[in-house]
Amino acid sequence: MLQRKILLLYTGGTIGMDRNPQTGALEPLDFNNLVANMPEMEQIGTAIDVYQFDKPIDSSDMRPDTWAKLVRIIDSRYEQYDGFVILHGTDTMAYTASALSFMLENLTKPVVLTGSQLPIVQLRTDGKENLVTSIEIASAYKPDGTPVVPEVCIYFSGKLLRGNRSTKQNADGFNAFDSFNYPHLCDAGVNITFHPHHILTPDFTKPMTPHYEMDTQVMVLSLFPGIEEKLVRHALKAEGLRAVVMRSFGSGNAPQQPWLIETLKQATERGIVIINISQCVEGFVAMERYDTGYQLKDAGVISGRDSTVEAAVTKLMHLLARYDDPQRIHQLMSESIAGEITV
Repeated sequence: MLQRKILLLYTGGTIGMDRNPQTGALEPLDFNNLVANMPEMEQIGTAIDVYQFDKPIDSSDMRPDTWAKLVRIIDSRYEQYDGFVILHGTDTMAYTASALSFMLENLTKPVVLTGSQLPIVQLRTDGKENLVTSIEIASAYKPDGTPVVPEVCIYFSGKLLRGNRSTKQNADGFNAFDSFNYPHLCDAGVNITFHPHHILTPDFTKPMTPHYEMDTQVMVLSLFPGIEEKLVRHALKAEGLRAVVMRSFGSGNAPQQPWLIETLKQATERGIVIINISQCVEGFVAMERYDTGYQLKDAGVISGRDSTVEAAVTKLMHLLARYDDPQRIHQLMSESIAGEITV
């Protein structure tokens, strides 16, 4: 049987930390040594190489230039490996997974992000299971030689999720992530059960196309009762602003304040792209359902459908870096380009 080869990229995060016996502080491990001394790795039957960032990154400090670095690493080694597993801190993992899903256009190999809530060397860690299962998933191939899961995913606590549908839901529990508007791609219990009808099928005849640039002139505006007119007007006039992810109520509703609708309309007329995302973790923005939604639509606000905030923000960054025309971005924000929304 052909032995698959996986590249394990350690960016940082709790999974690769250990407690200093003198100071009690968490410090990064040497992942090469850790993998070499994990007996579980020998049972997988997969060849594993490790790429470790020189200075591990706290995921709170994750930036688009780090996403570009990951894309370059994957692109430069794309033909050498059958899949990629990225170890990442949990706080911004859903942002990274979403960003990579857009930056790795027509991805034809698995890219699985995982991590843990407890360091991998601790007795009760969730890290070993997350790591071992992620490697198994990344090295799973069909008899025809194509991978079972050729997309960017997050694996955590027995669930494989589409990366750009995922959100961190729990700060303390092992079930840190879920995809509220999309089914699991795989459930791992006693057996690993894939759900093929939920998994993307790329064009295997075409190459993967990497993208490195992201335009960060994006803002998230969360509506709430009593939101101040002067603050919203000031924010929407910020120098360089090109796009806004507006987190609205319920199915896409906003306060019926004339000043708000007028401010949003003025912004869209200046070419600022405004995407309407629900503050609810589950559900769909339907601006045709209530009059307040119609007013937003008339003001030039477009529906983010069932997108997560993480996917909407990173998709806008990706599109703004590629296109200058707001109408072209409007069009693509209404289309699914990497399985990020239901159309």
